[in-house]
Parts: sequence; structure tokens; C-alpha cells
Amino acid sequence: MLAEAETFPHLIQSIDAVLRRLGGTTRRWRFDRMATVCHPPTGRILPAFGSVAKYYGTGVDICPPRRGNRKGVVEKANHSAAQRWWRTVPDGISIEAGQNGIAKLAVQMDSRKRELDGAPTTVAALAEAEPLLELPTRPFPAELEQTRVVSPQGLVSFAGNHYSVPPGLTGAHLTVRIRLGEDDPHVVTTGRAVIAHHRRAPDEAGQTIRDTGHVIALERAVLASF
Repeated sequence: MLAEAETFPHLIQSIDAVLRRLGGTTRRWRFDRMATVCHPPTGRILPAFGSVAKYYGTGVDICPPRRGNRKGVVEKANHSAAQRWWRTVPDGISIEAGQNGIAKLAVQMDSRKRELDGAPTTVAALAEAEPLLELPTRPFPAELEQTRVVSPQGLVSFAGNHYSVPPGLTGAHLTVRIRLGEDDPHVVTTGRAVIAHHRRAPDEAGQTIRDTGHVIALERAVLASF
């Protein structure tokens, strides 16, 4: 899962997306000493992330230092993906296009050959047979924020769609805010004032969602300019 940033809400969004693709969660999660998960020098889990683990009903294990047979296994898989895919990605690619690319790579890597009790199998078959715990209906309710620049058409992009804002804000930096698991994104100013509230379109649908009030105001602004 590719994320726009390394913040706590982006991490939770990515974890939840991966779990839902897998169809459940394992009983334990293993992490490197990430500052969004634990206190790196001590490995002590942060209270905020402890709440996330409790919400999903799983335990958390932090990789001990200088243990290549644990941390190194994870890093090797990441290195393989980077060598086979990341360095082939063109400059300026969007998060959405990049995610599609890594998803295709994951399908290819699922076909890797393995052996279980002397019988040939694949990574995908082993994953399909692994029992997983059920997931909560909705993601952990972290509040996700993404900064966007208003387009000349009075739109901001979010999750593969475009949402309208009031006219006269072209080039302004606004924040799209949404609580994970909820349907409606809010667009707020740097002063935290909410200036737009929309129904959320399906992610990556390529839709343009315009508020009727924004359309009317934009038309008036255009007519007034003449």
C-alpha cells in the first residue's frame, strides 16, 4: 500500500486497506521501530497505536535490534518489490497510478513457488489457506488530512476524485479532512474553517462532485467578470 505521508492516520489507513484486501487480520502484527508505532529507542508501543491494535483485536511485536532473521526478512521483501517495480516507475506518477502498479506486482509475486510438506504450492495458495480473524465493520476512526491546491476550475482532488470549493480560491492551499470509516470529506482552510462538505464518491472513480451552491456562485462570478 502506497501512502502520501508517514503520519499516524496515513499509517492506519494503509494498514486497514491491506487487511481488507487480505480478508482479515493475523493475531500478531510485527513492526520495525517506526515512530508512529513505538518509541524507537526503547521499542515501547505508543498508547495511540495500542488503541489501534486493541480495536482490531491483535497484538503487536516490535523487531528487536540487530536480529536479521526477523527484521531482515521483511526488508528483503520490500527490497525485491523496489528492485522489480519502483525503479521502473516514471517521474510524476500519481499515488493512484502507483497503487495500481504495485497491485499488479503483488499478483505476480503471488505466483512464486513454495513447498509445503513436500507438495508444491504457491504464495497465493498458502495465503488463501491461512486462517484470519474477522475485521471490524469500519476502519479505526483516525482523522486523515491531505493538503491540496485548488485548480482553476475550483476543484480539489482526493482519493481519485475531484470536489468543488467556493469560487475565488484558485491556487489556494486547502486541507481535505475525513475521519476513516465515514463517508463525507470536509474541505477546510488553514484557519480550520470548513468551506465545503461533500458526499464521498467511490475511491478512484474519477468523478467530479460539485455543490449546487458552488456552481451558482461560480456562474455569478463568471457573469460579473463580463
